[in-house]
Amino acid sequence: MDLQLTDKVAIVTGASKGIGRAIAETLAGEGMRLVIVARSRAQLEELAAPLGDRVLVHAVDLMTPEVPAAVIEATLARFGRLDVLVNNAGAATRGDFLTLSDADWADGFALKFLGAMRLSRAAWPHLRASGGSIVNIVGIGGRTGSAEFAIGGAVNAALLNLTKVLADRGVRDGVRVNAINPGGIATDRLQVRLKTFAAERSIDLGEAERQMARAVGVARFGQPDEIARLVAFLASPLAAFCQGSIVDADGGQTRTL
Repeated sequence: MDLQLTDKVAIVTGASKGIGRAIAETLAGEGMRLVIVARSRAQLEELAAPLGDRVLVHAVDLMTPEVPAAVIEATLARFGRLDVLVNNAGAATRGDFLTLSDADWADGFALKFLGAMRLSRAAWPHLRASGGSIVNIVGIGGRTGSAEFAIGGAVNAALLNLTKVLADRGVRDGVRVNAINPGGIATDRLQVRLKTFAAERSIDLGEAERQMARAVGVARFGQPDEIARLVAFLASPLAAFCQGSIVDADGGQTRTL
């Protein structure tokens, strides 16, 4: 299927590993030119090496307020346009609500929510000019509260609401804005949780994965490329009637409406 993305320009944040890396690789495979953003220059350059001059590496910390606008400026300077913004960067400290510090809360919102908000704001005029789109990678914790995921759940809920806000504005401006809620995806972050789970129960990683999947009511955990293919579709003109859509890609874990 031709997604009509050839030679269009996308920014992918959190692109150094996991879901973000898979998104970057998938969009590159669709013929897009990329700006890949994360804090780890070495990992970004490894990703960029086979792509030549069709990719711009931008190793920055999106928690710094002025950085998102600088990313947009660098994109325009290199490629002259912007068609897709994928807000994927962000992680939050897990733990007991009563032990989480103000700094933990500030960090959780600074990267995933404020970074996405600032990037979207700076990108908006250029996306309006190109008839482009934003895809926010959020998470099912924004729909269902969990005692151990207080910060992440709150941040995700805020970003889901922002998705709807920007989609409403986008109807007028010709910018499509949608979101994906991944469930458990087989990334390095999940591997850390699996190792902890296995050690606590003296079981191997394979059994830990099976038990954790059963505990949340899914047959298996997802793969990063499964999220990436969904991003490519939502970013493409083939999803032209998707506006403010929130897609749960979680193996059936979310059972509420």
